[in-house]
Amino acid sequence: MTPSKRDPNHGDSSDASATGASCTRRHAIVATAGITAGLAGCLGGDGGAPEAVTLSEDATCDVCGMVISQHPGPTSEIFYADEQPAGHDNPARFDSTWEAFQFDFEHEDWSREAFYVTDYSTVDYEIRTDDDQEIISTHYDADSFVDATTVTFVAGSSVVGAMGEDLIAFSEAGDAESFQSEYGGDIVSFEEVSPELISTLGR
Repeated sequence: MTPSKRDPNHGDSSDASATGASCTRRHAIVATAGITAGLAGCLGGDGGAPEAVTLSEDATCDVCGMVISQHPGPTSEIFYADEQPAGHDNPARFDSTWEAFQFDFEHEDWSREAFYVTDYSTVDYEIRTDDDQEIISTHYDADSFVDATTVTFVAGSSVVGAMGEDLIAFSEAGDAESFQSEYGGDIVSFEEVSPELISTLGR
């Protein structure tokens, strides 16, 4: 899909303190938001998995403690059965995808019910340049999330988030391939994300 111009002073809350050139890619698909929300509620196939939720403006990452809404990059949330991540009610929430995987690997004895990540195939995202880094916008409303087990990730591209190099998720494999061709990185599936891969990210 072709990029479109956007006023660099008009963006989401994560861009409020940023300066520099910006490039916007519009991935508008008719009714996709509603479809994505519907799929989110049917994750397990039996209707038992919890739906994605909109994170509050003051929600903090359960790994690094940063306020998610105030920083760029992929957002993730994970629901665990009968657990209180970091002492609060579900979901566990993260300001990067790699931190979400790290947390999940460290809690393998917990029963994961649902794992959601930002779907950059459906959100209207922005990539801006700040201090010679290409930074992708954050999205933390319920409709921006997709089942992590169904996406194609681009890992370790030149585009970073709040915690450096990350896993950027696309529900459309073609979007991931187009992103990789422009910004580099590796194409990986959910099953291919390992602790070894996570250890190479966040730089």
